[in-house]
Amino acid sequence: MGRGDIKTKKGKISNGSFGKSRPAKVKKAVVVKKAAVAKPAAAEKAAPKKKA
Repeated sequence: MGRGDIKTKKGKISNGSFGKSRPAKVKKAVVVKKAAVAKPAAAEKAAPKKKA
């Protein structure tokens, strides 16, 4: 029950493996944010034509 025992935590550390007695760290899911879409401003739209 030591470094050679694969069923113990110490054995898993020396062997470099993971399992029930030494679970691997769970990676958190990466949330990708959508890029902000720039809406055209009111000034960029065509201005209403004035009657002459």
